Amino acid sequence: MTDQDAGDASRVEPLLDQIDGPIGQFTADGAYDGDPTYEAVIGHGAAVVIPPRSNAVEQPDAELPTQRDHHIAAIKAKGRMKWQVMTGHGRRSLVETAIGRYKSIIGHRLRARSFGAQQTEVALGCAVLNRMLECARPKSVRSKTKTA
Repeated sequence: MTDQDAGDASRVEPLLDQIDGPIGQFTADGAYDGDPTYEAVIGHGAAVVIPPRSNAVEQPDAELPTQRDHHIAAIKAKGRMKWQVMTGHGRRSLVETAIGRYKSIIGHRLRARSFGAQQTEVALGCAVLNRMLECARPKSVRSKTKTA
């Protein structure tokens, strides 16, 4: 959570600093496309998967192409949809679905007034949602059926 004065992209570095284990990939939407995000993520040894803006161009003066340059080139060569499949960017939709589920069940707005109380409210909402999901999650088993 960020307060109303902080942008989400400005919080990438502090959030990554809270992770003890290795980070394989950082996937985000285009709002995070910028040097500060790339620097923070690469500083943690992770691959960056952020779609560059539609008018993005590769850096012509760079000695080595950056991850962002590779993304731009791949999108130009194969198209945005194939790039999403190649990089696994489509998995981001699972997170969007979880946020949508939270908002539809818990609500679209916070009721608490202070930032600390809002953090507690979100934590409680997540705990409630996780408990609800655990109760109703089906235990599926894949079976092979013979077809005639």
